[in-house]
Amino acid sequence: MASFTVDKKEEIVMKIIHYFVTEENYRPIIVNGVQNEIWLENLDNSIPIIRININYIHNDEQLAIDNRKADVIRKNIKKKTYSLKLNMLNILVNAREEVNVVSDNNIESIRIDKINDLKKSNFVNEYFPNFKDKVENKKSDVESLWAMTEELNEKTNREDKKLAKIFAKNDKPVVTTILIAINIIVFILTLLKYEDMVLNFANYYEFVQNGEIYRLLTAAFLHANLLHLFFNMYALYNLGSQIEKYYGKVKYLIIYLGSALVGSLFSVVLTNNMSVGASGAIFGLFGAMIYFGYKYRATLDGFLRSGILPVLLINLVLGFAIPGIDIWAHIGGLLGGVLLSSAVGVPNKINKKDRVNAIVITLILIASLVYMLMTK
Repeated sequence: MASFTVDKKEEIVMKIIHYFVTEENYRPIIVNGVQNEIWLENLDNSIPIIRININYIHNDEQLAIDNRKADVIRKNIKKKTYSLKLNMLNILVNAREEVNVVSDNNIESIRIDKINDLKKSNFVNEYFPNFKDKVENKKSDVESLWAMTEELNEKTNREDKKLAKIFAKNDKPVVTTILIAINIIVFILTLLKYEDMVLNFANYYEFVQNGEIYRLLTAAFLHANLLHLFFNMYALYNLGSQIEKYYGKVKYLIIYLGSALVGSLFSVVLTNNMSVGASGAIFGLFGAMIYFGYKYRATLDGFLRSGILPVLLINLVLGFAIPGIDIWAHIGGLLGGVLLSSAVGVPNKINKKDRVNAIVITLILIASLVYMLMTK
């Protein structure tokens, strides 16, 4: 009967990967040009990148070369993910005891011979306090390692299904269709009685100061002319359909109406002109898309850089360049969209602390704008 032995290094690596994937929600990432290295990422963690290096490090010179290579890869990931700071845990599984392992401000390097070396690490205990209790010291048999492999596969499959539920679903954009229909109906009514509609529902600071706060939202459904309506509805259809798909219908409606409100408040506080149009809400959708793209920046490689940001910048530049455009409503809506997206949370990326902070900041912003309006 054949017997199987478990390699000591493979056992350690499997235990480390199993913990970080199943307990800390890290995902393996593909790094071109490396061998005998496992890279894991969780951009929502304080230590977004973990590298497990199985290559043999026999002296300080080789370690220095390895550190430079790891730092180049870390900086490349930092650039691609728009991260202001990207700390990394560098675990050396196969380095000689005589090698002088050093860390810097961005990369914490730890040499280990056994799993207990990680448990004794002050760095690991600070950032991953569950590691000590969740990972066993004793040697694992083949069956245990096989069970870990199965758990890893199940975890990966669950995460893939969650992503597919967001990106692959093909729900009809019901809320977007209703919003477009309302805008078109209001525009037809505006054609019949333009002056009455503008006078009663457009956004203007003196009317809002006098208590007609409904104008902050009704103005977002009024449009000055057919061209104005067409461009806003075209943007609403393209952006709104995506936001409705990614965030869900209720969160989408909160973002849309909330962005319209914040955009209108910026307008009445910072301008003296009467304003109409869905632009504030539309720019809120830009903000929601930016926030979503940032939270999923590891999955949507290049999405922000090649997709949404260029379109947003063009629209902002046009707002400053073309007379008559309420640029402050655009800026307010954009800011509102980012804050409200954080407040309602992106599916599978919800962080309670971030949500609470976003809600508090949004309420402070709205209260400050209301105060500025009333004292204008």
